[in-house]
Amino acid sequence: MKKRTLGKTGLELSIIGYGGFHLIEVPRKEASNLLNTYLDRGGNYIETAAQYGDGISERKIGEAVSHRRDEFVLTTKTVDRTRQGALASLERSLKNLRTDRVDLFFMHEPQTVEEAKQILAPGGAMEAFEEAKKAGKARFAAISGHGRPAGIQYSIENHLYDVLMTGFNYFDRFNFPQAEEELLPLCLERGVGVLGMKALADGYLYRNVEPAIRYTLSLPIASLVLGMNRLDQLEQDLAIAENFTPMAEEEKEELYRSAPELGRYVCRQCKKCRGADGFAPYEVFLLEGLFDRQMSDYSVPDPQTYALQERLKHWFDQKDWARNEYGKLKQKGDPERDYSALNILCSYGIDVDRKLKIAHSKLAGDGYLF
Repeated sequence: MKKRTLGKTGLELSIIGYGGFHLIEVPRKEASNLLNTYLDRGGNYIETAAQYGDGISERKIGEAVSHRRDEFVLTTKTVDRTRQGALASLERSLKNLRTDRVDLFFMHEPQTVEEAKQILAPGGAMEAFEEAKKAGKARFAAISGHGRPAGIQYSIENHLYDVLMTGFNYFDRFNFPQAEEELLPLCLERGVGVLGMKALADGYLYRNVEPAIRYTLSLPIASLVLGMNRLDQLEQDLAIAENFTPMAEEEKEELYRSAPELGRYVCRQCKKCRGADGFAPYEVFLLEGLFDRQMSDYSVPDPQTYALQERLKHWFDQKDWARNEYGKLKQKGDPERDYSALNILCSYGIDVDRKLKIAHSKLAGDGYLF
């Protein structure tokens, strides 16, 4: 499998990494077969977290591949924000993983700047990493997060993290554009290694697996971490990696135009719909993406799509954040106004008038029903 360098760490990673979350869903024997098959096929990055099944994922990895420890880069995560809590979390993880060290130790999911500051403050979890590094129990400091990247962007701007991991996919690219447009360039500028995850948007892009993986692998990341809990999934993902060719800009634009998950509802942030009075609907739609990833379009989809949307739309729990920011917008959507003249400005055929009324219904919190 192709390999890429992880920033300034010098680590050479296979372009597909193995995410351990979904190992909690399969029996130990199957988990062992999946992990060893992955290593046999040239994969060399295995990742898990203390909270995945309260240690179940870590224990399955330890049982399955600890005897091959020198063949792969091993990582785990903590959600503890204090030095004492993070140290205890790491010690438990090492025991579960049957190893004396991890290569990357992730500070996981600081959504807000306040949480990021807790990690870096005196007595915070970063002190646990520094102590573990001196003891040879962790090599590189890493940070990871989901959704809008405010917390992790602050972290990269204010601390010399070695590695960042966040979600990159062609769907959430339009819900949380800061990840690609601001955070990724910042990491490249500072030599921070970048790992991608959620290429399938938590499974929402199941109809477009190969384009979704190719899209994310075409970004300047070292490795894409995928959760694989079946052998056929593993084989499919490995085949995509083995035959990978970067996606050209023309292919990306065609994907933006034709992907069924984007359709004629998700705003692509082309920013062409600004009205003559200066009102910018795309600013409202960006907050709608923060609210529910623009998944609810107030239509009646097929049952499978509906079930996925209901499960995933508030996956990152940022709806209160979105409503608070909507309240601060100088120009909000007016449910009594006709915006249909803006429809012809959209390059992707979105009914801007209808979408503004739906977005307002979600964000205003004033009882308005579309």
